[in-house]
Formats: sequence, C-alpha cells, structure tokens
Amino acid sequence: MKTSRVSALLALCLLAAHASAADVGALATEDLPSLVTLYQELHAHPELSLQEERTAARIAKELRSAGLEVTEKVGGHGLVGILKNGAGPVILVRTDLDALPVKEQTGAAYASTRLVKDDQGLDVPVMHACGHDIHMACFVGTARAMGRLREQWSGTLVMIGQPAEERVIGARLMLRAGLYDRFPKPEKAVALHCQPDLAHGRIGLREGHAAANVDTLEIVVRGVGAHGAQPHTGKDPILLAAQIVVALQSIVSREVKPGDPAVVTVGSFHGGTKANIIPDEVRMQLTLRSYKKETREQLIAAIKRITRSLAEAAGMPAERMPEVVVTEESTASLYNTPELVSEVRRSLESVVRAENLVTVDPTMGGEDFAEFGITKEKVPLCMFRLGTQSPEDIAKAQAEGKPRPSLHSPFFKPVPEPTIRTGVQAMTTVLLDLLRKQ
Repeated sequence: MKTSRVSALLALCLLAAHASAADVGALATEDLPSLVTLYQELHAHPELSLQEERTAARIAKELRSAGLEVTEKVGGHGLVGILKNGAGPVILVRTDLDALPVKEQTGAAYASTRLVKDDQGLDVPVMHACGHDIHMACFVGTARAMGRLREQWSGTLVMIGQPAEERVIGARLMLRAGLYDRFPKPEKAVALHCQPDLAHGRIGLREGHAAANVDTLEIVVRGVGAHGAQPHTGKDPILLAAQIVVALQSIVSREVKPGDPAVVTVGSFHGGTKANIIPDEVRMQLTLRSYKKETREQLIAAIKRITRSLAEAAGMPAERMPEVVVTEESTASLYNTPELVSEVRRSLESVVRAENLVTVDPTMGGEDFAEFGITKEKVPLCMFRLGTQSPEDIAKAQAEGKPRPSLHSPFFKPVPEPTIRTGVQAMTTVLLDLLRKQ
C-alpha cells in the first residue's frame, strides 16, 4: 500500500510537471507573433548606454500590461517590476536595455539606421549587436507567462530592466539607487544571454567563472612639445606611448602565472595633430580581462609600474609623468553559483533534449550581471546561454572553417522566432521551478 501511494504521488508530480511544460509551450507559441514584432521594434530603435529612455518606457509598459507593479528611473533608466503571488521565495530576473555604437550591416528589413550623439557629442550609428533586443523580448514573454500561470507558483518575482550593460556600470547604478533596499531582496537571480555560435533550440550552461573581470584603463602619456625637425628640444610622448604598448605585452606572457587567464588590450591610441609637430600628450584606452581577483590586481599594478618606469627611462620630467586611471567602466567576474546552475539545469532538461543542453566554455567577455551577486547579500547567480542561429548555418560555418559573426559584430543577426520561443520557455520553466508551490 505504501509503495502504491508513493508511485501515485510520483505520477501526480510528473503529470503536474508535464502540464506546466505544455502550458508554458502553448503560451510561448501564442505570444510569439507579438514578441517578434516587439523584437523588431526594439531592434530598429536602439539606444546607447545611459540613453535608454524610450526602450525603458516600452518595457515598463509591457510589464504593467502583464500585471506587474513597475517603478521607473531606478539608477538612470533602470526599471523594476514586481509580481507578488503569495508566500514563497523572491527571485530576480534581469534583462539589459542598451545597444552599441555599431553601424548595422545585416541587411534585415528591420535593421537599425539610427545616428545619435554619444557622450562626446559625436554622431555615431547604433545597433543591437549583442542581442539585448532578443533578451528583452524573452523577458516580456516570461513576464506575460508568469502572470497567466499564477496558480502554478508562489512567491515574489522581481523583474529588472538594467541600463548601461555595455559599459558595465548599469548594475552598480541600480544597486546604488537602492535596488536591494527599496524592493524585495532576491534569494536567487537568473538571466539569459544570446550565444552566436549555438544553434537556436540549444541552451548553454557554465558553472563557476562564466565571464571575466573587466577593467577599463585610461593612460595619459605626457611629453614636451617641439618641432618634428628638432626632436632633441622636446620629449616625444608618441615614442614613449609606443614603447609602453609594446612593453605591456610582456605582462601576460612573463608575469602572470601560466594557466591564469588574462588579457591586456590597447584599443585606442590618440596623439598629435600634424606630421611635423611633436605633441605634448598621447591618450590611450585599455581593456583588461581576468578571472581571479589577484590576477586583476597584478595586471593593474604592472601597467602602472611599466608606464612610470619607461617614462623615467626616457628622462621625462617629474611633473610630466604619465597618469594611469582605472575608470568606472569595470566589473567583477561573473560567477555562476554551482548549486543554482544544477537547479537551472534540471529545469531546462524539460525544455530541450539532452543533446541540446550543452556546457559552454567561459568567456573573457564581461557581464555586469555579476554585480548583483557580490553585494553583502551574496545572491546566488545563474546566467544561461541561448542559441540564436540556424543549425544549417552553424554546420556550414564549421564545414568551411569560418566563424559565425560574433556578438558586437555589425553582421550579428539572430533568427528571432525559434530563439525567442526557446528563451521564453526556458526562463519561464526555470522560474516556475524556483517558485514552485510546496
């Protein structure tokens, strides 16, 4: 009799799980046309970091329509939607809102043609080249589904639209604006992100370090201006800056312990106005990537030491020493909490077949979703990866030995329908399990 009761209970649990999966799939399919339309609208009207006013208002409107209580202007253009549904855990879901200064070359009918002013007042093209428009469409679809499936879960859902992810400062802006003080504190936080080398219908997971520490440095190399025909009368900052660029390449190869991932890239180098003028200043911008805190600190210390030492060797006056500035456009490494990854994996096993749930490599890209997990609350995090390309295109690229367009590429173009459907099903299923009625 006892065995029969246990079997019956297991059968009821399985039946409930299958019913939920069917409900989620049906809702995702039903909403797909409007979600694709929303995606195309967002794609055609991208906004740069810290300028996401229209985008935030559009997502806030969708969340309100789904039954959430929405607060706008949280840390700039951030927004917070709350859906309370009885006693239970508090789970946070994040989407990002911003786009990139990239000129779109996908050829899509809904391609962005926008030109906007950046922070320096320059006219720049804008494109959703990192998939944040896909993220937002999945986010809205998930909000709608959770609002309609309230009988299947209990707790509080906190859905946030985060600005300025591309500059890795938006999460901190929202936290400084009181995200964890003004709104229910999350017990766990989840997010998804497009993956350009995965076929749609596939999902990637990674426990532990999934994205890198990011540090943006600015180096001002000062000199003493002179005529280009009389270099001995000045101190050439272009020559010094060039020596610094070359010397910095030795940090990873000769100072960082082999096996500890690290990247030092000089991405911007500006100095001088005319061929026959030695300028008095050169400005450089660097990006640093690492996983370990110790490696991060080592890279910054080495850059400061090398920069100053080379200036001293060049005989630069003390008042003209270079300046190394670590900017606010920095974030910690994204660490996916292993226990939460295991929970998410179990949920996703009911969404995609086993062969379509894959372990992905960690990336040296940055993701300030990490900031939501390094406050004093130590909220467990999990970001999973969403396939975006047709299996045929993936197979063709592999056969030809050619990579697919990456994130931040002007040619990055997800296949909207299956990508959004999978994203909505995946995130909704994860949330239903994390908020399952006891």
